Amino acid sequence: MFNKILIANRGEIACRIQRTAQSLGYRTVAIYSEADTDALHVQMADEAINIGPAPVTQSYLNIEAILNAAHRTGADAIHPGYGFLSENPDFARACANAGLTFIGPSPEAIDLMGSKRLSKIAMLNAGVPCIKGYQGPDQDDPTLQQQATHIGYPLMIKASAGGGGRGMRLVHNPDTLLEHLRTARSEAQNAFGSAELILEQVLIAPRHVEIQLFGDTHGNLIYLGERDCSVQRRHQKVIEEAPCPVMTPELRQAMGEAALKAARAVNYVGAGTVEFLLDRDGNFYFLEMNTRLQVEHPVTELITGLDLVAWQLHIAAGQPLPLSQEQVTLTGHAMEVRLYAEDPAQGFLPQTGDVLRWDPAPGVRIDHGVLEGQRITPFYDSMLGKIIAHGATREEARRKLVRAVEDCVLLGVSTNQRLLASLLKHPHFIAGDFSTGFIAEHFSDIPRTHATNEELALAAALFYQHSASAHTQPLSGWRNNASVPWTWQLAEHDEPRTISLSVLADNCLQVEIDQHAIEIRDLSTDGRWATAVLNGIRRRIAYHLQGTRLWLPGVCINDRTQTVATRQAEAGNGTVKAPMDGAIVEVRVSEGDSVSKGQLLLVLEAMKMEHPLKAGMSGVVKRIQAVAGDQVRNRQILLEIE
Repeated sequence: MFNKILIANRGEIACRIQRTAQSLGYRTVAIYSEADTDALHVQMADEAINIGPAPVTQSYLNIEAILNAAHRTGADAIHPGYGFLSENPDFARACANAGLTFIGPSPEAIDLMGSKRLSKIAMLNAGVPCIKGYQGPDQDDPTLQQQATHIGYPLMIKASAGGGGRGMRLVHNPDTLLEHLRTARSEAQNAFGSAELILEQVLIAPRHVEIQLFGDTHGNLIYLGERDCSVQRRHQKVIEEAPCPVMTPELRQAMGEAALKAARAVNYVGAGTVEFLLDRDGNFYFLEMNTRLQVEHPVTELITGLDLVAWQLHIAAGQPLPLSQEQVTLTGHAMEVRLYAEDPAQGFLPQTGDVLRWDPAPGVRIDHGVLEGQRITPFYDSMLGKIIAHGATREEARRKLVRAVEDCVLLGVSTNQRLLASLLKHPHFIAGDFSTGFIAEHFSDIPRTHATNEELALAAALFYQHSASAHTQPLSGWRNNASVPWTWQLAEHDEPRTISLSVLADNCLQVEIDQHAIEIRDLSTDGRWATAVLNGIRRRIAYHLQGTRLWLPGVCINDRTQTVATRQAEAGNGTVKAPMDGAIVEVRVSEGDSVSKGQLLLVLEAMKMEHPLKAGMSGVVKRIQAVAGDQVRNRQILLEIE
């Protein structure tokens, strides 16, 4: 029995767990770092306690600090969520040794399944289909080179202790193997504390399909259908749905029974997910087992009508599974997208900044941990939340989700919102014809988002209105030559556009952009929404205006009218700037070194990923302004080449 649950996590999953725990009568305790003092999960909790500075090693990965927090608040159970310590067997053992109920599987199960190398060996012994590869203990470069030749190219390097795409590298030929081994080891060591790797054959255009299972302390095991998680970027999931579009009853049963074999091999208790790769011929192969709740668990909840967090709490309290396998039913279709703070046009580069506006769309489920005014920092994962829709059919769920994605308002930080809508609208996705290579195949060259002419016209009108409102009547908007148009210099991505605005009679403005005229009537604003009739069509658009910067959904426009245009060329010059807030983990050159265009200069770590920074031109390193360990800000100059 337990009564007070400490959630050893942050963000949307901490909020999600609290909602169920509190509804079942449990008290909740939130932990937070100095960067999360005013976070939503902190505000929701009955009690909250600071456990250290922003870096995860000093806070959310600090086992001693978390156990001390449980002791000080009187918590008698710990829910790890996902990520951080959720699959750390030492943490599970430490909880047990401290007399706390760990809401998850046994340390032994976590230990075995948390190692891709050892779990694959166990699955082969249990008769679960596995991909050809190398999972041996010898980790030296010559051994891995020899095994890679035996497996054949292309192949995948994977961090044995990894997940979330970290420590993974796709290798197309032997010439690049050693460099990929080096970076995979480094990322794996930094992210998971283990540099152990495995090698696997690459399947051509597979689907990523996973089975949700549950076990209790009474020896019962069941599975709750499957999820298709094939739409991914950088080996991280972007869209998940249930059921899988190509699933048959026979295939579902075969995969479900294989998942139960995997679970029985480790006497599994609690929520777990067995992930498979499914080829076009219906053959499936074990990928890994996640010994925790998955990010995408909501789609299973919506088609089964079950609360999986409630099931976790019941099982941790010693209760048997609420249902037998025969009682599990799947109804309708559910689909989820992950909303990331990132720039898809720059290789999905994580983004930081302040959330100036957040209005979740109505009518669907949205799991998030976002508050207006909060800062998105480089210390944690870039996922902000999840938008989930359910429908009687797959098409109904997809249609609802498209509308919800487009209607969510998040201003101040660049996100993948527009890309998500494009993915959901793609003909191949609509038809259910996709694989793990879907984004790479159909969205390999993602253009930067640009404001439409209508958005630029509205921006000019909003800047004009804001300028006019700065003066009291009768001087508001007054000029001594009203017939001369106002000229605006509006810039997006440092690319200025000249726009003219004429004030006509009857509350009407006329905006000209590249000889394209747009009429704006009846503009009204309240600081959050702008309503206007643009070329005869009434529209309502979210906005945030702050000084000379205007945010509209998906775009940020700067008023450069009163400033001198000083665009700095980025590509091809000798200045290397930080692409985001983060920490320098490696400097590969010294002042005076000769470098070639494209050569790796520094490695930046941000949002749990390593980002290589390369030379934009050939030359000599003139100045280095950062060393390993430095925390740097977005666009800070790090290195100069002449």
